[in-house]
Amino acid sequence: MLENYIRDNLSKYKPILTCDSDAIFVMDLDGFFIPLNPSCESIFGYERDQFLKMTYMKVVSLDYLERTLSFFYKALEGQLQNFDCQIIHKNGEILDVNITNYPIIIDDEIAGVYGVAKNITAIKKKRRRLMEEIRQREETYREIVEHSPDAVIIAGKKSILFANDTAVYLFGAREKDDIIGKNALDFLHPAYLEIVQKRIQIVQNGQPVDFIEQKLIRLDGQMVDVEVKSIPTIYQNIPARHIIIRDITEKKRTQKLLLESEKLTVAGQLAAGIAHEIRNPLTAIKGFLQLMEVNNASDHSYIDIINSEMNRIELILSELLILAKPQEFKFEKNCLKTILEHVKALIDTQANLNNTKVIIHYSTEIQEIRCDENQLKQVFINFLKNSIEAMPNGGEIKIVVKQHNDDHIQISFIDQGCGIPSENLERIGQPFFSTKESGTGLGLMISKQIIENHKGKFEISSDTTGTTINVTLPL
Repeated sequence: MLENYIRDNLSKYKPILTCDSDAIFVMDLDGFFIPLNPSCESIFGYERDQFLKMTYMKVVSLDYLERTLSFFYKALEGQLQNFDCQIIHKNGEILDVNITNYPIIIDDEIAGVYGVAKNITAIKKKRRRLMEEIRQREETYREIVEHSPDAVIIAGKKSILFANDTAVYLFGAREKDDIIGKNALDFLHPAYLEIVQKRIQIVQNGQPVDFIEQKLIRLDGQMVDVEVKSIPTIYQNIPARHIIIRDITEKKRTQKLLLESEKLTVAGQLAAGIAHEIRNPLTAIKGFLQLMEVNNASDHSYIDIINSEMNRIELILSELLILAKPQEFKFEKNCLKTILEHVKALIDTQANLNNTKVIIHYSTEIQEIRCDENQLKQVFINFLKNSIEAMPNGGEIKIVVKQHNDDHIQISFIDQGCGIPSENLERIGQPFFSTKESGTGLGLMISKQIIENHKGKFEISSDTTGTTINVTLPL
């Protein structure tokens, strides 16, 4: 019955079957092959007469035989089946094929099975090669992450899913299980909670966030200064955050030492000028006291002058002491005008010795800014001291204060010095680069760092007529 069906119904399709690159065949109820096109020979390797005496048992790889026979019997039950398996070509080569089986129904009875075998060896090889490359990349990635000098954790919506060895050490844990499963926010200092929650939302929306400073609370309760960056990733098929945590304890300590060292250097350089400046009011005070002693009287005008000179000495000395004394960073609301006037009083001593005049011009109403007063004074003194040194023949230094936009203010330091060559301009602010013979370059580097810590910007431009430094700070 099956042979008659093939002869009567499929012979008209012979031209189409001949052109098909897939092997098309029929199997009877006992599983014997009846080839329908030449591709059966090219895929399985057997001539028609040989193929007629074969079943799946002869051509399917042993590892796939049970599964393949199961699909054959399901097709005999009337269900279309599609599956991948491996066959053994006549020459011994193992081929990957995709087989589709569906029942042949004659007079409402299943008489056999149609089969279509597609050679997918090249596709499978490519897929296996790709999967191996992915596996190797994942292994390499895991190795890099595992041995990274930075702590790396991968966090889901709430809990930590992965932590490398560096993270275990940084968090003060004994093993990874002490960290994994816990909420990453449990290790965060509460002061940073609001900004971190905003950053988490950005990452969950698919955008990375750059390094910012935070404080981490270890399992032993110790506080650690860290920099944290987060990028979106996929971990175990779920969206997650790849978090890089960098311990900056030593970096902060070094920055602090550099800052204090530079402050002492500036204080030392200003000391000679200050000593000269203090001598003048002391001479005046001494003279007026002698006059008062000779006249045996108290002239109020003399007393006013003495008080004025004493106040000036007190201001200069207090500013010098504040500059030199190590202090903790303290951000508070301060009046920018007061800061600049104090800096001017302190730098005027050196400016007078160098025939230089410092002028402050306010083109806007001066508002309070949130800052570390001592740090900003150090920055402004650095800029003014550099300007004075760049004007050996004297001149004028302008400090121009103006509104930059609705929420920023700009302070410009404009001198009449010899300027900075264009080839050196890009390197200004780099450590140990200086245009001065005895300079270290640390002054401007530290000044730039302080401005960045204040969320401000530092720009410098220069030509033969002088140098302009623009400092933009948020109000």
